[in-house]
Amino acid sequence: MSLENPQRYTVTAALIYANGPIHIGHLAGCYLPADIYVRYLRATGKDVAFISGTDEHGVPITIRAQKEGITPQEVVDKYYVQIKRSFEDFGISFDLYSRTSKPIHHETSREFFLNLYNSGNFTEEITEQYYDESAKQFLADRYIVGVCPVCGNPNAYGDQCENCGSTLSPTELKEPLRSMLSGSKPVLKATKNWYLPLDRMQPRIEEYVNGHPEWKTNVMGQCQSWLKEGLRPRAMTRDLDWGIKVPLPDTDGKVLYVWFDAPIGYISMTKEWAEQQGRDWELYWRNKDTKLVHFIGKDNIVFHCIIFPAMLMHEGSYILADNVPANEFMNLEGDKISTSRNWAVWLHEYLDELPGKQDVLRYVLAANGPETKDSEFTWKDFQTRNNSELVGIFGNFVNRAVVLTQKFCEGKVPTRGELTETDQAVLDELAQFPDRIGQAIEQYRFREALSYLMDLARLGNKYLAETEPWKVAKTDLTRVHTILNIALQISASLSIVCEPFLPFTAERLRKLLNTDQVSAKDATGSAFHWINAGKPDLLPHGHALGEAVLLFEKLEDDVINQQINKLHESKRMNELAVKTVPEAKPAIQYDDFAKMDIRIGTILEAERVPKSDKLLKLKVDDGTGTRQILSGIAKHFEPEKLIGVQVTFLANLAPRKMMGLESQGMILMAEDRDGSLSLIGPDKAVWNGGTVS
Repeated sequence: MSLENPQRYTVTAALIYANGPIHIGHLAGCYLPADIYVRYLRATGKDVAFISGTDEHGVPITIRAQKEGITPQEVVDKYYVQIKRSFEDFGISFDLYSRTSKPIHHETSREFFLNLYNSGNFTEEITEQYYDESAKQFLADRYIVGVCPVCGNPNAYGDQCENCGSTLSPTELKEPLRSMLSGSKPVLKATKNWYLPLDRMQPRIEEYVNGHPEWKTNVMGQCQSWLKEGLRPRAMTRDLDWGIKVPLPDTDGKVLYVWFDAPIGYISMTKEWAEQQGRDWELYWRNKDTKLVHFIGKDNIVFHCIIFPAMLMHEGSYILADNVPANEFMNLEGDKISTSRNWAVWLHEYLDELPGKQDVLRYVLAANGPETKDSEFTWKDFQTRNNSELVGIFGNFVNRAVVLTQKFCEGKVPTRGELTETDQAVLDELAQFPDRIGQAIEQYRFREALSYLMDLARLGNKYLAETEPWKVAKTDLTRVHTILNIALQISASLSIVCEPFLPFTAERLRKLLNTDQVSAKDATGSAFHWINAGKPDLLPHGHALGEAVLLFEKLEDDVINQQINKLHESKRMNELAVKTVPEAKPAIQYDDFAKMDIRIGTILEAERVPKSDKLLKLKVDDGTGTRQILSGIAKHFEPEKLIGVQVTFLANLAPRKMMGLESQGMILMAEDRDGSLSLIGPDKAVWNGGTVS
């Protein structure tokens, strides 16, 4: 069961491969929920270590290195900097964001491996693995491509099908198989590796998984599916050059399996952070009063809920995860996010093109998070949520409260007078929101928590709409002061409870309310601490507000359409980039070619064929007279622009009728990669009827 009243928290977010920039799917699936959770824990005074970093080993790194023509080390150095900066720019508040290429990680991983090896927890097995004879090396699972046995995808990898999400092994792939290194068919070759006997661990793993009925249904479902099929031994070493060397004699060319060393990265990075902070790292990994939570995407569930716990159980001195609140995937504009097809919204580009709008994206991704099933991001929904919710509800309420205070109270928090039933009901409801939001966050229901936050802003809007202080001011300023005091207290609580979701907005709102000038009310050192949220007197009367600024701004159609057009243009360009030259037709003899009478002519007339959106009717001077040629190029050329142009045509093509008109030849065209057509003509004017040979 879940750990109650933990003394501290170790919260990890998945180690992302340092082989490319990050996109909104990464943020929504793992890092934003983790950040919301951790920011809330810190706001409630909890001792937290929030750990993550880049995974810098494994096949995806080497694939990227080959694609860019640089070394794997150059790849990880490049993308670590970019990824870390993107997280910082979006306010993902890691205590440490490190990397698995650091010596402390290599040392920790080798030590962990040797502990298991010396305790007899591995089995040595000689098995046949796929080998690329052209490249002269064994192939990691990710380097093998074949047909998925589940969905039939012809481009499934040896470890996973990205089409249906099935976890695979290379031997499960159906023919034809090919190596990503050379394109040739791999062969099986004997090699020795060290296996973790998961089959022997099944009873303990089942006990562990079944002991957490509170886990999300999508997580539990995937775990039970694996357990039902029966766990099998899994190799913890690989035949590769890039990675952590196996710390055993005579193991040249072998490294630790990336899914063995990557989760150990959580431990090594906690060590690194604790050393920097002068803390004891073991409290965060070996103390039963510590709650361990892994935030991941659904493609990592098995590794965090079965394989990593099995490793920790074998080692024997570590705590196990209390929860693994994995999210599903976020799709984009009706299609799956794909880095290879460039169908993604990249974080670093978003910030360049929509500066200062980190919280808008955080809000939209949290409001539409894929918590138990896949969700979808669209730019129109992004615009609607910004304009209707952030601007129209949250920002509108705060702005009205502050502007009215400036107008009727000289910009200072007024004294609250006698309360009406409406006033008291609003203050009573205000007091309930921090617990509602907090309980939802603690149960990993972030969408629900965010909806409560917006309900608090709605409460403020409704209160102002019902009390109408701008009208009451004509007859009763004392009443106006009471209304605005309550509205400002709601705004003050909003500045606290919005911080986990909208940290940049919280900072602007506190500056607007001038909260730095409010004296601390308890041992926390600040009046604006979660424990005080919902209280009716956060802002004392007479307190001067800061300068009124808008928290959010409306997004116009042209801004959104620009993003939509950019997305579709990048997809189009990517499709062009992967389009291959058509295969050559079967060889012909010279006599076959000699039968074709190819000539030069000049277009004299051109017009569209009625009732056809493809055909143009052309009159061509062929040197002996004129001939009529019908050509399906109406979508590519304006008729009037063709007049006087010399073209190449096939003169002895048998006449045929189209749309009731006879065509006496064929205009020769060249098709570009994008499907556009170009006329083929001489590079200088020649006589009509001249032959092409």
